[in-house]
Amino acid sequence: MSLTQVLLKNYKPSSIQESVYKNMMLDFVQHNPDAFLRSSTMGHFTASAWILNQTLDKALLMHHRKLNKWLQLGGHCDGDDNLIRVAHKEAQEESGIDKINMLSDTIFDIDIHLIPARTHEPMHYHYDVRFLFQTLDSTPLIKNYESRGLAWVKFDDIHTLTEENSVLRMAYKSKNLEITIPEAKF
Repeated sequence: MSLTQVLLKNYKPSSIQESVYKNMMLDFVQHNPDAFLRSSTMGHFTASAWILNQTLDKALLMHHRKLNKWLQLGGHCDGDDNLIRVAHKEAQEESGIDKINMLSDTIFDIDIHLIPARTHEPMHYHYDVRFLFQTLDSTPLIKNYESRGLAWVKFDDIHTLTEENSVLRMAYKSKNLEITIPEAKF
């Protein structure tokens, strides 16, 4: 059994919608040997980082250039089936922050969403697995070519930037976190 399958099997969905996603993801990874490759044109796994600040009252969002939406940081696996590693790498690349600590080695949220067709790629699904991270909100942010902007946003204000159900769901989950925060290593 792969690490992805173990993580998904152990994940406790917060809603019926996430339960459906969990079953779809387990089926997809079991029956698709190219599940972690962009070349899988039906769909593929992506990994995201839901990054909280040190006081656990804000999340770091990026204004995604291609999708023109405020979203969590994350990206394609490009053949790497270690979703935690991919989420951490994407968080660093998209924020410019080196010291981003993982708050939990379990899945924080999952989502399956349709990506519209573009010039060089057909419409396809992202099987997105999200993990919980933390960093200092005083660290300078350096956006890369994938975003139009980065911003720390209070959980209660996220709805003013996005109507994306999964982002709003993660904001809601964040307000109700019951985790033990490890000693920060910023």
